[in-house]
Parts: sequence; C-alpha cells; structure tokens
Amino acid sequence: MKLCDILIVCENIAPKALAYDYDNVGLIVGTLKDDINKVLVALDCTLPVIEEAIEFGADMIITHHPLLTSPVKRILPDMPETMAVFRLIKNNIGHIAMHTNLDCACYGVNDCIAESLELVNTEAVGVDGLARIGELESPMTLYELSIHVEEKLSTKVRVCGEAGRIIKSVAVIGGSGGSCVSQMQALGADVLITGEMKHSQAIDAMHLGLCAIVAGHFETETIVLKSLVRRLQNQTNGVQYKLAVSNRTPLWSI
Repeated sequence: MKLCDILIVCENIAPKALAYDYDNVGLIVGTLKDDINKVLVALDCTLPVIEEAIEFGADMIITHHPLLTSPVKRILPDMPETMAVFRLIKNNIGHIAMHTNLDCACYGVNDCIAESLELVNTEAVGVDGLARIGELESPMTLYELSIHVEEKLSTKVRVCGEAGRIIKSVAVIGGSGGSCVSQMQALGADVLITGEMKHSQAIDAMHLGLCAIVAGHFETETIVLKSLVRRLQNQTNGVQYKLAVSNRTPLWSI
C-alpha cells in the first residue's frame, strides 16, 4: 500500500480538520508514493521507538505526538529537536502524527478513557468537542474513583478535592487538560480526570469546587493505541501493524 493511501485511512479515523491550529498533524516525514508494508505505532517517536522500527523492518511510524512542533533551521543528529527526524530520514522511515485530531475524534483518546473508566451517557462537550463528560453507573467517593482510575489506567494519581466528596458526573481530557477547569465546572462535572495540571490550575479547581484527578500525560493517552492499531489494520490490506514495546513514559516514580 502507498503512503498516500495510509494517509487517507488516518484521515477517516481522525480528520485533520479536528486538529487545533497550533498542531502539526498528518505526514511529517516521507514521500506520498513510498510503499508501506510494516508500520510501528507508538505515543511518541522517540529514538528507542525508531530503533525498534528499524529492527521490525518498518516503513512507517504512526504516533500520537508529532515531531517538529516548532520551526527549525537545520536538521542535525545531535540536536534534541531534530535527532529523531535525522534518524528517520537516514533509515527511510516515514512518520505520521495523529494528535489533537485523535483527541477530538470519535473513538479517539477521550472516548477510550471514558470507555475504560466505564462511564455511561457520555457526550462530547466544549466548542472543539475535545472533552467527554459522562456519568458513573453508581456514585463513588472521590477516593474510590481515584483508586478506580489507577486500576483502569495502570497509573498513580494525584488528587484535588475532599476524599469523601460524592462523584457522579465525570469529565475526561487526556494529556494536558488543566486549562479546561472552569469550562468543565460550568458544564456540570463533579471531577475532571486529566493527564497534567499546573499548580495554579489545581487551585482554580479547588476554588470552583471542581475535583480533579491527575493521572499522567502518557497514561491517559497511550490507552488509545490498541484501538488505533485495530482500526488501522481493519482498513488496510497487506500492511502489518505492531504496537511498539518501547512505547514507554519518559517519567517514572519510585
């Protein structure tokens, strides 16, 4: 299958029109007429992921987070912002990113979080349709919900709010969702579950009476990858996909 055909499938799954204006999605490295037989899928296009792609014999890496998010004047192997791009080009491996478009898309990042947490009556909310708000089948305390999130997302969480607060309505935003605190409170959420939140945003949440569960950027987004691999595989013939075993968070806890 040609790379241009893979792009069409990616567009069907997560249209570029859903991406935020600042984002860099779609084809980052590669040529439209390249033949694609093997694809490695990961959250980030890191050097370990690229090495795994080389060993796998991949022609393409598809990730959630894009490379080249800011302008660069040169591509050198010893510059942190371009060393991965240099390695891709040297090994003739393409790179496609599906970022904020996959966050907003149906069955994308936030739908996968909501499904994993077993929320019901879930709907896309906000002007951009990024967040999802749903309900717990049975109300939980904030403490109980925090344990539930840790189990379902295989993570460790930090929590803002009273442990005994009863939670029914849950908003989820994978990755960095702390800037949406006031919006989620206005939409009636009892708690916002997200990957990252600044100290000042947690204080805002506390003042607004919105609880927050901060579950890790990587941990709230990597959950989409298995679903993405299945959908890509179902829509392409003759292409082999693999979820990268080197797909790991750069941060760890003692």
